[in-house]
Amino acid sequence: MSEAAASGPTTYVVAPEPADVPEPRRALRERAVGGDRAFMAGLTGSGLSVLVIIGVIGLFLTVRAWQALHVAGWSFLTTQQWQPGAGTGSQTRFGVAGILTGTVLIGLTAIVMAVPLAFGTALYISEYAPARAKRALTSAVDLMAAIPSVVYGLWGFLFLEPRAGHIARWMATYLDWIPIFKVDGARPDDPLAPATVYTASTFIVGMVVALMITPIVCAMMRESFSQAPLGEREGAYALGATKWGVIRMVVLPFGRGGMIGGTMLGLGRALGETIAVFMIISLVFQIQPHLLQAGGSSVAALIASHYGTATPFELSALMAAGLTLFLLTLVVNLAASAIIARSRSGQESG
Repeated sequence: MSEAAASGPTTYVVAPEPADVPEPRRALRERAVGGDRAFMAGLTGSGLSVLVIIGVIGLFLTVRAWQALHVAGWSFLTTQQWQPGAGTGSQTRFGVAGILTGTVLIGLTAIVMAVPLAFGTALYISEYAPARAKRALTSAVDLMAAIPSVVYGLWGFLFLEPRAGHIARWMATYLDWIPIFKVDGARPDDPLAPATVYTASTFIVGMVVALMITPIVCAMMRESFSQAPLGEREGAYALGATKWGVIRMVVLPFGRGGMIGGTMLGLGRALGETIAVFMIISLVFQIQPHLLQAGGSSVAALIASHYGTATPFELSALMAAGLTLFLLTLVVNLAASAIIARSRSGQESG
């Protein structure tokens, strides 16, 4: 027997042919032509014009407020008086410590009242209301935003304030152990005690402003809820979830960004409200943390009440107060925009 036969059959290995490596596809580039180019230029110009207008407003307020800020210095943020005078002498003491605190308290009071109402309304419209009622309720809520501020102010002054005093008296009687609900000098148990101690308070102004910002907050929440992914809704139903289960597991997590953003945008609107607050509030310049007690403060109401009779230096001081409110509102709105921009479809649902 030969050696080849003894070693067995010969195995041949065929080398694979080199595979063709595809070239990476070039990125597609869209070149705007004609009407598209004009449209993009118009959008860019509109966006830049908004930034320019905001910058011009801030620069204008800074220039007009520089004289008062130079005289007051950093004490402008800590002083609880408003006696700008002529800008000279020992009687010149002014600042926004109390006024800014009152502005924030009014905004927070309005938000605490408006957010639950807006949340319930938005959830009912987007999830529970029939089609016909949904259109009617959406139009009604949107029309609330079109009502002038002076109408809300008149309603609060003539209708709400005389009746809200009874609620404030009850809260001061049974909730006075909470510091913000305590009223100095009040006698809730005395039926003959005057009710004026409970009028023109931060609580009443907060109720009026809450109704004014509710449509804004509700609109943002409603849009956020209505855009929850249909596929995730149907998947939750297929797994046996109830209506509330779908809302809890899909709708609310998806709309969290819109809820927070709408709340902060409503807060920005509440901080800058003028006419309704001016018609109801009784201005005090000290820090007054008691919500039910008569007297409060607001930067916008201060400017509205003193602008017509202000001296040149006092006008500069009012501009300084307006600059403070401008910066505060800008920070709140920028924070809200950042939260809305970071929220994307379905990122937290599941």
